[in-house]
Amino acid sequence: MAVTEKGILNRLYVVAGFLFLFAIAVLFKLVSIQMVHGDKYRDLALKRTEKMFTIAPNRGNLYSDDGSLLATSVSKFTIRFDAVTVSDTDFKTNVKPLSQALSKLTGKSSSYYQQLLRKAKANKNRYALLARNLDYSDYIAVKEFPLLNKGPNKGGLIVEQKTVREHPLGKIAERSVGYERRDENGYYTRVGLEGAFGQYLRGVEGKRLKQKIAKGQWKPIGMDNIVEPKDGYDVVSTIDINIQDIAHHALLRQLEHYKADHGTVIVMEAQTGEVKAISNLGMTKEGKYYERLNYAVGESHEPGSTFKLMSLVAALEDKVIDTSSVIDTEKGYWKIYNHRVRDAKHGGYGKISMAKAFEVSSNTAFAKTIHNGYKEKPSKYVNRLMAMGIGTEIGLPIKGEGKPVLRLPGDKGWSGLSLAQMAYGYEVSMTPLQILTFYNAIANDGEMVKPRLIKEVKEWNRTVLKFEKEVINPAICSKKTVAQVQQLLKNVVEKKHGTGHKLYSPNFSMAGKTGTAQKNYVSKDPDKLRYISTFAGYFPAENPKYSCIVVIHEPDKSVGYYGADVSGPVFKSIAQKVYATNPLIDEVEILGTGNQKLDDTYQSYYAEAQKKYNKVPNVKGMSGMDAISILENLGIKVEVHGNGKVKKQSISQGTDINKVVKIVLELS
Repeated sequence: MAVTEKGILNRLYVVAGFLFLFAIAVLFKLVSIQMVHGDKYRDLALKRTEKMFTIAPNRGNLYSDDGSLLATSVSKFTIRFDAVTVSDTDFKTNVKPLSQALSKLTGKSSSYYQQLLRKAKANKNRYALLARNLDYSDYIAVKEFPLLNKGPNKGGLIVEQKTVREHPLGKIAERSVGYERRDENGYYTRVGLEGAFGQYLRGVEGKRLKQKIAKGQWKPIGMDNIVEPKDGYDVVSTIDINIQDIAHHALLRQLEHYKADHGTVIVMEAQTGEVKAISNLGMTKEGKYYERLNYAVGESHEPGSTFKLMSLVAALEDKVIDTSSVIDTEKGYWKIYNHRVRDAKHGGYGKISMAKAFEVSSNTAFAKTIHNGYKEKPSKYVNRLMAMGIGTEIGLPIKGEGKPVLRLPGDKGWSGLSLAQMAYGYEVSMTPLQILTFYNAIANDGEMVKPRLIKEVKEWNRTVLKFEKEVINPAICSKKTVAQVQQLLKNVVEKKHGTGHKLYSPNFSMAGKTGTAQKNYVSKDPDKLRYISTFAGYFPAENPKYSCIVVIHEPDKSVGYYGADVSGPVFKSIAQKVYATNPLIDEVEILGTGNQKLDDTYQSYYAEAQKKYNKVPNVKGMSGMDAISILENLGIKVEVHGNGKVKKQSISQGTDINKVVKIVLELS
């Protein structure tokens, strides 16, 4: 029995010894971790509980040419409540007044908020939602609510801010205004003006430290950011919202009437190349229309008879023909190899001058003229077109410009038919904006200017970058040729035999060319044949102010498909309404008196901008951009609703500036 007890004691000593050695080993390991790897594990623990988040900056505003907003960034705030950081005494004292304040803000009952807050306190909820999508003025008010006014540590206030992009014009010019989006890998998708000038608009991100709390949620630490975000610059576009509105609705009406698949309109200032309106509408499955794609910039297609202007200019410059030369259109068709070129008029036009061939848009006359004139040296024709800028991309900052097609002899697709086909707009391809750029050059007495969508980049009232007129080609052809084709474009509308004569009005003048191109003509099935209807030109016919192109794809053939019937009325409607809104411009310029109203407006703004204010000024009647500039320079936060000029201001004139945080402007 004694031996057994001794054995048991020895075993206990052995076990105790092992436990002692294990404890020493554990202690040694803890010391080792603390001394050698302590910093590493402390950093790892910190990273798991604290994390740096990026703060999106306010994106710069995108303006029309008169200071109306096309796109703007609006800050929205979400308010949450951390019930753990609040003492029981403070909570009991303030829960009712806080609930009453929240009730007035959101319209929900005070009892609703009392129940929400008490439940959050009981469950130790560190992330209870109080309000969502508040604007800046409401956010400032919330910061002063009972309990929340003690801040994040004692009052439990959690503020989350996000930036929302809004478009005051709604769906009008939506695709042209565009957007810029960044995916999780940092890659950008850029569309329209927002995408093209994102480098100026987007600003610089800030940094904010947050702490991980329950259920994987992150709570901001403190009230201040580690790095403040830098807001983006403002961009002033060339878009005129009045012309944009006219163009959009004129196109929409015609698309609906002809049940067309899609269409586009571009209006450009002749001398400067400033794009004043650009509308792109496509049909949905439900038969409605919206800004689906930027057809004006991205869709390259066969232009049809609008290309006859390019062919005629080339032939006149190379002295292949003169406008008075007589062409036999035969019986309305001309056979070349195994192909027949046909005129729209059954039986043809007989023997007519080249001038009349252009005015009536004779395919046979143009096919014969270009084929016979250049068949010995076809590259001469193509080289002349290239010298005039045909077949070259414009090089726009907007992504996705469609590639033009202009083949040379020997290229794939070139055949014995190519000269005849190209003469009236087949076997070539151009975007609507590329076509308009050429027509605009004719309107501009031969000077080809690059289409421009942006005037300047601004930071407050300081110009950061200014975009000037850019000349692509100072003279695409001789002055004589320009004068000849200008008269012919005018005759297309004014002469009774002209294809655009239905558009003639004695009240205002227009010049242009109709185009009706077949689509899917390779198919032998006539039911699959579709049309592209176009009208391109400028107005007024004398001293042109604006050039314009209207392209409508796949109108219902049972309703109509000729360019003069489908696209022409859109062009006329735009020209007519632009005339109506500014009928005296020509007369004022001829008298040389200048635009006194515009000058007075500028002088008024300049005088206001020079004043040093202690009180809120009266900005009613000013353009939105001028009013924003003046008020923001005074340190006042400005919120804008609407477009155009200031109709109302939320803070009355004469109010002490020191008492004003924000002012709301209503524009109309």
